[in-house]
Amino acid sequence: MRRRESQIQALDRTQPILPMQPGLPERATHDHKRHGTSSLYAALDISTGQVIGRLHARHRAVEFKRFLQTLDREVPRDLDVHVILDNSSTHKTPAIRTWLTAHPRFVLHFTPTSSSWLNLVERWFAELTTKKLRRGAHRSVADLNRDIRAWMKTWNDDPKPYVWTKTADQILESITESGH
Repeated sequence: MRRRESQIQALDRTQPILPMQPGLPERATHDHKRHGTSSLYAALDISTGQVIGRLHARHRAVEFKRFLQTLDREVPRDLDVHVILDNSSTHKTPAIRTWLTAHPRFVLHFTPTSSSWLNLVERWFAELTTKKLRRGAHRSVADLNRDIRAWMKTWNDDPKPYVWTKTADQILESITESGH
């Protein structure tokens, strides 16, 4: 499982979007009204493309632990769960360490700074953003959450796993060549 959480803002445009007309593109203001945030915790099964996601009002270790508990319930017991995530302090609290000790099938892998591209669930978050959220108008967190849940359901009705197009050696070679 690849895990990521993202705080997503419920945004609405300050003026209605003007639809396309002959000779004119769709037009929208570039400023927004903010209506709160939602934290989406999501895990991607890299073999099937299936996503397990949960929305929370807050973004703390308490919510992260609830998400781990969700994964524990939903992932078959005979499987180990490798969780790839960033170095957020919410992932390293005493409560999380205690929970992980009691659940040894969970193994956390932390990505290096500025290496979120290594986490394939980030690709899924990018699709959620570009295909559903960016052009949407959300007048409340409830509207935003409804759209996110609908996106997850649609995605999981026909999931598609992401496939790396380069080998690990090719990626490492390109990083070495570019001086990163």
